[in-house]
Amino acid sequence: MNKADLLRQKILAEVKQLEVLQMNPSKGDYRALHAPAVRMMRQRSHDWVRWKYPKYESFFANGSDVQPEKIKPKLIEVTKPWHGDLFRLARLTWSLPFTKGFGRRLRFLIVDEANDKLMGVLGLQSPPLDLPARDQLFNYPEDRKVEFINQTMDIFTLGALPPYGRLLAGKLVAMASASDEVRQAYQRKYQGRITEMDQTQLPARLVAMTSISAFGRSSLYNRIKYKDRWVAKSVGYTQGYGSFHLAGLYPLMREFLEAEGVCTRGGFGKGPRIVWQTCTRTFDHLGLPRELLKHGIKREVFLFPLIWNLNEFMEGQDRTPCYFEQSFDELADWWRHRWLLPRTQRIDGWQKWDHQNLKHILNVKLP
Repeated sequence: MNKADLLRQKILAEVKQLEVLQMNPSKGDYRALHAPAVRMMRQRSHDWVRWKYPKYESFFANGSDVQPEKIKPKLIEVTKPWHGDLFRLARLTWSLPFTKGFGRRLRFLIVDEANDKLMGVLGLQSPPLDLPARDQLFNYPEDRKVEFINQTMDIFTLGALPPYGRLLAGKLVAMASASDEVRQAYQRKYQGRITEMDQTQLPARLVAMTSISAFGRSSLYNRIKYKDRWVAKSVGYTQGYGSFHLAGLYPLMREFLEAEGVCTRGGFGKGPRIVWQTCTRTFDHLGLPRELLKHGIKREVFLFPLIWNLNEFMEGQDRTPCYFEQSFDELADWWRHRWLLPRTQRIDGWQKWDHQNLKHILNVKLP
């Protein structure tokens, strides 16, 4: 069997597996679907993890390290090499594949100052220019959609580390994304920057964010309010197209196309678009229908407004954004009383978490 036939067979097998999953999907099924890509990602990082993990192991908590009533979250922007190393290590422990983000990027750590343990991570990237669930909300001024979309960001990674995840720290990380500190960090980083695509200078202001759930309907973002106002609003679902179900085969597709004389490296805009193009070009060369990119899994889309007048601003009626003014400390205090303390009265088990389990998750034999 030649390489083209073998790749065609592997793609069809992945699609067949997806068809079986769609009959009665669970989160476990989704994780199983992502497992090959996660395995490949960890294999590529094996030597790096062996080198870095011993340096940062002390940041990962045991259950016995956590005293819920003393938890004191601190938001840290990733600005130093060790911040980035810790962010990457944390993300490698999750059961979903991830990227470095695309275009404009901001990353954050949330650390428990009570014990210097990592609670969670947050990553933002440039938003997709076309997202129907979002775009149906606004009547953008003619020929200015890109201008307004580029004053938003997309959450590409968000979550909590154990044992904090059991204590609903994921909701804290979600609330952190809407904090004054995040939008101020955006302003500091992108003030005066020139866009690569059309060489124009956009206002360095962040007025909203979007996020797409990992598994169909989201439980993480549901019912997240600050006082009487929604922090995240469900605005619909994706249309069920994408390439995530083929992520494990993406390196093989690139190798195949390069052998066929098709460049897959891309230039500006590397990210979801180049991944999509690589898949469609591979299908075309193999004689497969592009409809195989319709995986049918509709994921929930959330909008995080940062201003009171979002609709009027995005439609060009108001020129000045009116921010909510909500500091991370205020949001963290709300999270503590709304979710953390009630949670500790309802569940247990998190106290038994041993961070040595992370070594097994990473599948790395450490010195």
